[in-house]
Amino acid sequence: MTVKRLASILLLCTALYLPNISAQELKCNISVNASQIQGTNRTVFENMQKSMFEYMNNTAWTNRVFGTDERIECNIQITISEEVTTSEYKATLQVQSRRPVYNSSYNTVLLNFKDPDFVFRFNEFDQIQFNESTYTSNLASVLAYYAYIIIGLDFDTFSKEGGTEFFEKAEKIVSNAQSSNRAGWKAFEANRKNRYWLVNNVLSRGYQPLREAYYTYHRLGLDKMEKNANDARLEIISTLENIRQVYRNKPDNTLTYFKIFLDAKSNELVEIFSEAYDNEKARAVNILKEISPGGASKFDKILNSKN
Repeated sequence: MTVKRLASILLLCTALYLPNISAQELKCNISVNASQIQGTNRTVFENMQKSMFEYMNNTAWTNRVFGTDERIECNIQITISEEVTTSEYKATLQVQSRRPVYNSSYNTVLLNFKDPDFVFRFNEFDQIQFNESTYTSNLASVLAYYAYIIIGLDFDTFSKEGGTEFFEKAEKIVSNAQSSNRAGWKAFEANRKNRYWLVNNVLSRGYQPLREAYYTYHRLGLDKMEKNANDARLEIISTLENIRQVYRNKPDNTLTYFKIFLDAKSNELVEIFSEAYDNEKARAVNILKEISPGGASKFDKILNSKN
């Protein structure tokens, strides 16, 4: 065996036993805003942001190998409103993720979700560690939960229900957190737009048409827009028809997952159909006004647009 061949084998073995080298899935920008907290050593928040950044970006959340340019881009903005006790903080968390559209410089939003029920502990030199089998801390669990939601949504756009295994991991985190006293994890809470209901909706059979719509909308719609915009818009209208059926059936009274789609896509849909034929505009607006009555004035811009 040559030295060169032996070196290749050793390199392969190293990669297999150290998956973090090539398996990080996220390119996550973390921002911690603690401007409302007075009289606290600011380095605590600097270290907090650094620890969160390393946790999200250096953890191998799956066994898939991602190239550097394939990592999923996302933002997490944490706004701390109160220091509840020493080293315990109350905050809101805004999570956004996006994915590139094929053959273009455009990035489409997949998730734009605000979580108002985030209370966590952090000491200045803490390292955040995640254990898939048990609940260790609210900080580790909340961030891991959103890591899997982000990955699951991204995979759903490339294959039908392709993100199921990652949503199931998020569901397991919810299950593990049932023993905690932290908000956001349980079915019966004042805030019904919470972590429990989000992953519950995603995995519910009643939302299957919406799961499939993520694939159709992105792979058969947006990704083909550059090649044939007319055909792509027809695919997206077909997607909206399926989404309307979910709205009409109302699988539960939260519709959290449904609202996430609309929050992410409403402005984009205005742009897409402003370039459509008049009959397509009317058809799209009819559906959009039904499923999002609060956005009627926004969707009227489609009808008033000139192409």
